[in-house]
Amino acid sequence: MKKRGKALLATLLCAAMALTMAACGSKQAGSTAATAPAASYPDMSRSYSRPGSQANTPAMKPGATTADVQASSVLPMDDGAMLIAAAEGMIPDQPDSVFFTEPQNRVQFNTEEYKFFEENRPMNVSMSPLSTFSIDVDTASYSNVRRYLNSGLRPPEDAVRIEELVNYFSYDLPEPDGDVPFSVTTEVARCPWNENNYLAMIAIQGKNVEHRDLPKSNLVFLLDVSGSMDSPMKLPLLKSSFQLLVEQLGENDRVSIVVYAGASGVVLEGARGDEKEKILAALDVLEAGGSTAGAAGIELAYKVAKENFISGGNNRVILATDGDFNVGVSSEGELTRLIEKKRKEGIFLSVLGFGEGNLKDNKMEALADKGNGNYAYIDSLMEAKKVLVNEMGSTLLTIAKDVKIQVEFNPAKVKEYRLVGYDNRILRNEDFDDDTKDAGEIGAGHNVIAFYEIVPYSEGEAAELPQLKYQTTETRQEWMDEWMEVRIRYKKPDSDVSEKIVHTITDRHVAENPSENFVFASAVAEFGLILRDSEYKADSSLRNAKRRAEAALGDDTEGYRRNFLDLVDAASSMELVR
Repeated sequence: MKKRGKALLATLLCAAMALTMAACGSKQAGSTAATAPAASYPDMSRSYSRPGSQANTPAMKPGATTADVQASSVLPMDDGAMLIAAAEGMIPDQPDSVFFTEPQNRVQFNTEEYKFFEENRPMNVSMSPLSTFSIDVDTASYSNVRRYLNSGLRPPEDAVRIEELVNYFSYDLPEPDGDVPFSVTTEVARCPWNENNYLAMIAIQGKNVEHRDLPKSNLVFLLDVSGSMDSPMKLPLLKSSFQLLVEQLGENDRVSIVVYAGASGVVLEGARGDEKEKILAALDVLEAGGSTAGAAGIELAYKVAKENFISGGNNRVILATDGDFNVGVSSEGELTRLIEKKRKEGIFLSVLGFGEGNLKDNKMEALADKGNGNYAYIDSLMEAKKVLVNEMGSTLLTIAKDVKIQVEFNPAKVKEYRLVGYDNRILRNEDFDDDTKDAGEIGAGHNVIAFYEIVPYSEGEAAELPQLKYQTTETRQEWMDEWMEVRIRYKKPDSDVSEKIVHTITDRHVAENPSENFVFASAVAEFGLILRDSEYKADSSLRNAKRRAEAALGDDTEGYRRNFLDLVDAASSMELVR
């Protein structure tokens, strides 16, 4: 531990030196990060000894200089966001955290890929009373958007998925009761960006599970070690991130490491979670080089996971990559079909994205969606700690799968509605009752929030009841105060048969003074509408979004909500609103 601590401290000191030199105007012409030779992994030994002081960044390798690591900024962060290593005395107590970015002379072209999607449009209730969609617990969009804004760039519109921005944060929602693994909370208030409309919030809170109560885990780390991963924001950050996760594992857990570049191979198989030196040593020796045979790595990782399968446990592949597959099966369609076959084996998939310049966000999101898992983007050790330590239960333990939401609007109360976000999660109405149709998963402690913008009838305006031959045009008196009925289907992780719960939103759910959850989540949604330059942003403004978010910071122990205020300021300085 002390040796790893010294290596980490040296890395941070080198970064600080580079930052100081940059501030003084010092330049080192022609310095480039060394390219590690491609390694051959298929026949690697499964027995390791702990290296004396393996470097964690290219800048600490023999012959490298501090100029090979660029510290983009030193950002203030709260004590909770520091590395766990700091609490263990591996680095001195300090108020700052160093964030690394790609050296500018290494990023020549931006080949990042994002899936195009059209925004949900307003729907007339008299013609389309049903709205059906899959829940989404991914958070990658938020940290990726943060990376762009902190670099002084406006994120691509298709990189902004509003539901992922909203669901990045935790909310003070009630714990579930009984056998249902999640609670449902609803609320209606005036729409902050359109005073003539209402905003209906549907909030789901997954059951929290204490770390000590987590089931045994069979984890396969599927790590991209191809040449595209050879930069500080990629493989070095990846290795440091997984070190944080390893520290959380116990003797009943099992860890395997599969890597892929031009070929794929097993670096470590079936190590006990308390054999930390062995696991960390296997991570330390990894170097980047070669092409990217991602499909071969996926096949091998699932094979290893199946061989070490724990009945009743958490069996999961954790894929860490920039998504740049270029050998063998590599298209989004082919990869997702491959994952669809593998998910039937009872093995879940989590995807962690790294790096910039060639990030393939579209492929990684698709893989996580089809692999019964979640997708996060790691832009710093602070984010790695959030995903792999603070939210370990929700990241690794699925408590409900194939979760679908269907809302039926009362045409006597609601004229039009629009689902905010979830644009690429829309399902056909008939898919709701079809247990063969895939949908999203909820992890332990996950929260999911969805907003509908609602157009009510104006005073004195007659309701447009459906004039269809085979449907009734009568509204029963007991329904007159109902706005909508929310139906949720889900499956237990080991079941193929869904269960259904129903929740009705009535006049009593309409609040003149909405809750702190509603205020903050709607502020984030408004921010997303502006970033996307949404056709439906109406009177959205960064000023109003920040004002409401500031009023609803709540118990922001980790500082994530205050970080959101910083992002709003960054967007304001770029004059995103015209």
